[in-house]
Amino acid sequence: MEKYGTAVWNGSLKEGHGSISTQSNALTDKSYSYATRFEQGGGTNPEELLGAAHAGCFSMALASILGKKGITPHEIDTTSKITLDPSQGAISKAHLVVVIRADADEETLVAAAKEAETGCPVSKLFKAEISMEARKG
Repeated sequence: MEKYGTAVWNGSLKEGHGSISTQSNALTDKSYSYATRFEQGGGTNPEELLGAAHAGCFSMALASILGKKGITPHEIDTTSKITLDPSQGAISKAHLVVVIRADADEETLVAAAKEAETGCPVSKLFKAEISMEARKG
């Protein structure tokens, strides 16, 4: 299975702007810019999109792990805080904060969350090989 997102950028880094869209049209031409990434401008940025993807993927992985243990969660509330270190031009950390509401003891829930932390596909992506195709348009 493949899913995709697209981005179009116009202009220089600081004065330019772009738009991001998803295959499903959940996002369509959503604005992003230097200000939305490094300052407080209106729009989105790659890090918050990664955070949303990571939180969603982790929550689903945790629900699967709990289900295999016979536990159906009432709610899994996850935040993934993505840290971008501009001086190194790298994402330096993804920190998950999760609150699990389920009829199970905390030890079981925390153990399942630890398993999901390294088992969700987006967590694995942060450590994955990245490939690329580039061409002049």
